[in-house]
Amino acid sequence: MTDTSTTPATAAGPAAPDGGPAPAARRPRGAGLRDLSAWADWAALVGLVVLVVVFQSLNPTFLSAGNIQSMLVASAILIVLGIGQTFVVATSGIDLSVASTMTLSAVVFGMVFVGGHGLPLAIVASVVAGAVVGLANGLLVARGKITDFIVTLGTLSAASGLALILSDGKPATIISGPLLKLSTGSVGILGYSVIVALVLAVIAHVVLFHTRFGTHVLATGGNVEAANATGVRTARVKTGVYVISGVLAGIGAVLLVARVGAAEPAANTAFLLNSVAAVVLGGVSLFGGRATIIGPVIGALLLTALVNGLTLLGVSQFYQPLSVGIVVVLAAFLTRFQK
Repeated sequence: MTDTSTTPATAAGPAAPDGGPAPAARRPRGAGLRDLSAWADWAALVGLVVLVVVFQSLNPTFLSAGNIQSMLVASAILIVLGIGQTFVVATSGIDLSVASTMTLSAVVFGMVFVGGHGLPLAIVASVVAGAVVGLANGLLVARGKITDFIVTLGTLSAASGLALILSDGKPATIISGPLLKLSTGSVGILGYSVIVALVLAVIAHVVLFHTRFGTHVLATGGNVEAANATGVRTARVKTGVYVISGVLAGIGAVLLVARVGAAEPAANTAFLLNSVAAVVLGGVSLFGGRATIIGPVIGALLLTALVNGLTLLGVSQFYQPLSVGIVVVLAAFLTRFQK
């Protein structure tokens, strides 16, 4: 009698077609990428927690109330600039002029204040100066159809040069009680400048995720052709996000002047690099269409904590940009696996 029974399956799985044992079960394709995607979504928060644990174990003063307050105050300007950069990057653009815009706004602030026109008008002038640069960027990118990299690289240089021309290369000392209060006052461990930054973050979150404009920003970054087809005025949206970035740079200028007590005409390129770094660390897609506000805020806190911790450990300042660069490249690598 012919044996009609089938070959039993092995413990590893069903039998192979030739009757031999089947190969060991494999993980579904893409499982590893999903694991990396989870890390990408939480990279900034995980990185911040790791830094806190490491630096606190190496230097117990890292989590002292005074140092925490110092770090938060130091991160306020970067948070503000990072929020503005987030809106631009959400449309798949980039604003390389943000630091120079802030410098120009600070110089305009100083000119108006020193000219005896009062603090409120100086603040308005700073914000307007930032908005004008942002509007120029937006019109050139959206209407002029020029690559955002080239446009903002040009305005980076133009704004820096204009700041030097207007100030004659000399800083303007600002003596103001309210500005001093802004830089030194606090509610608990939260300095007033930090509170300003956090309020702006809440407003930005509402605008980006609970308004029609925010929906159009994400749609434009996701697929500009599809957005145009559905009636989104993408040119206006792109212009708008650069204006937002400029306005926030103007606000950042006020915080900067309050902190240093002077309107400095020399641009600090570290703010540009770190604003982009905070956005990348925060999980905002550099290809557009995907954004968050809390992510860049945490990213700004992470970068500030990194520099602060290295300083407490006595690490040379020469190594600090290197460490920031490594962290940013790792974060950018993880963004490749975002869902």
